[in-house]
Amino acid sequence: MGCGLRKLEDPEDSSPGKIYSTLKRPQVETKTETVYEYVLLDFSLEGSRPTVQYVSSLSELPQALQPYYTQGYVLTALHPIILSVGRTRSLPFSLLYRAILARPRPSKQMASMCHSVPMLKVEEWPLPGDSLTGDTVRALIDRVNSSARGGVRFVGSVLQQVSGVTNGRVHSPKRSCRSPPRTPPRTPPGDRELEENTYSPDLRLLVFFHAWAPGCAPLDSLACQYHQGALSMRVSRKGQVVSALEADWLELTAAYYRKGWSLVDSFVYWDTPRGEPVPRSLEGLFVYEERSTSPPANDTIVVEQWTVIEGSNVKTDYGPLLHTLAEFGWLLTCVLPTPIIRHDSDGNLATKQVVFLQRPVRGQTAGHSRNQSSSNVNRNPIPAEELSPTAGGIGGFPVFGGGYPSALSHLEEGGFEQEEGKAEVTCM
Repeated sequence: MGCGLRKLEDPEDSSPGKIYSTLKRPQVETKTETVYEYVLLDFSLEGSRPTVQYVSSLSELPQALQPYYTQGYVLTALHPIILSVGRTRSLPFSLLYRAILARPRPSKQMASMCHSVPMLKVEEWPLPGDSLTGDTVRALIDRVNSSARGGVRFVGSVLQQVSGVTNGRVHSPKRSCRSPPRTPPRTPPGDRELEENTYSPDLRLLVFFHAWAPGCAPLDSLACQYHQGALSMRVSRKGQVVSALEADWLELTAAYYRKGWSLVDSFVYWDTPRGEPVPRSLEGLFVYEERSTSPPANDTIVVEQWTVIEGSNVKTDYGPLLHTLAEFGWLLTCVLPTPIIRHDSDGNLATKQVVFLQRPVRGQTAGHSRNQSSSNVNRNPIPAEELSPTAGGIGGFPVFGGGYPSALSHLEEGGFEQEEGKAEVTCM
């Protein structure tokens, strides 16, 4: 008998997703005092469709989301649905973005809290160079902390290209992604596809904050601090394109969740400079929020989920599972899009995303719960069943979600059972 590193997932794996949690399944499905309601909205920078709202720039989101804010929803995450990183040209739907909003389910006891709903604000920050680096991200976190000292809370960020002209062609100022590709070198005559699709982006980071009217901010929203945490993944590639990834999500985040911090954003350096060896791992940074109060430790769920686009609409995504977990008090705080893209058996475009949810540890003091949570880790993934979104909306906006039967009931029985040992090691 011997032990070896577990292989990366089969690139042709057709399973809809994997779920990791610090808890066993019965604990995941335990009711809490808080129940969340979610709204999932898709926005496009290149035109509207029946289930997609058009905006000319993501800086218009505060106005577009205002009808939801008046009903107590707030933005918890924003991410591009498709990343074209490492490819010679952008893929369809590269200008499609998902906004996730959440609110605690209204109750009589919460009626007096309506005054604390924040305002969503956006700032546009220039970036040096043509891609994110560790130094630029750390500088950005310093700037976020400077803003937070003024009484605002950081919600998240997204990259957007504002201009670019290459080879005599004017490129859309709306093209953007989480970490855009570096400008490919000029190629010999004849390689028209690569030549015509190179571009030199002028990048801006759109940074979203929540702000309150004077005297209306919740006490735990004052003087928040933001910290960086390591993010590393093992990857396999087809050429320059990432085709599979694997990370010890719970190991990477556990120490921060035990402190009661919240994961609010992520940055991954997807780009590989031309001419350099293709790495087998990728690095990045998580951004965590520390509140001025001393909240209890957090348990967490991490979902690796395939999103499938049929025609011009999202057919399958993490929405149904999110609505089910909302009934048990799980709050989505971050979504990490990836450049893993393929076609399903029906020819639909599919991409993988990593979803992070958290919930305070239940029934223990903060200090005790932090110690308990560290050893209560289920490191083995659970296959998730495919689930389809439904449509509805507020004020004419399209929204994915609605009333779902328990998505967890479709998961493999016993899937949340713990096992000893680390996730990356398999005994043979």
